[in-house]
Amino acid sequence: MGKKRIITSSEKTQETGNAAGEVKVAKKSLKKQFFKGAVNISSSYNNTLVSITDPNGNVFAHSSAGTLGFKGARKSTPYAATLVGKDAAEKAKRFGLQEVKVSIRGIGPGREAAIRGIASTGINITSIIDATPMPHNGVRPAKPRRV
Repeated sequence: MGKKRIITSSEKTQETGNAAGEVKVAKKSLKKQFFKGAVNISSSYNNTLVSITDPNGNVFAHSSAGTLGFKGARKSTPYAATLVGKDAAEKAKRFGLQEVKVSIRGIGPGREAAIRGIASTGINITSIIDATPMPHNGVRPAKPRRV
């Protein structure tokens, strides 16, 4: 455990009185401010995910239907997607976000609803891009069946 040290009042005055009267002050951490950003919406048949990034691509706010308490089939509803968009946008507004570019991936019932949720918070949407991955030839077909 080690020895316990007993500090007397004379030692306290020596410790507090530094050489040049220096006073140590803890630095206050400042939150970063982002005025422009990008919103990535991933809408599947089972869930809707919204993440908001700074111009460099670092995520600083995100939300999903599961984090808001929706379970099972209710996660994939347009109502849940609207709340997800609102929740992520409110988190991003704390960082001073004002303008966003929206990128949507996937096919699901929450595509347009998530955009409506973001727009309802007062954030300006400058562009909407559909980035749904599309196959350019697909997978190799099955070999013919021999009977």
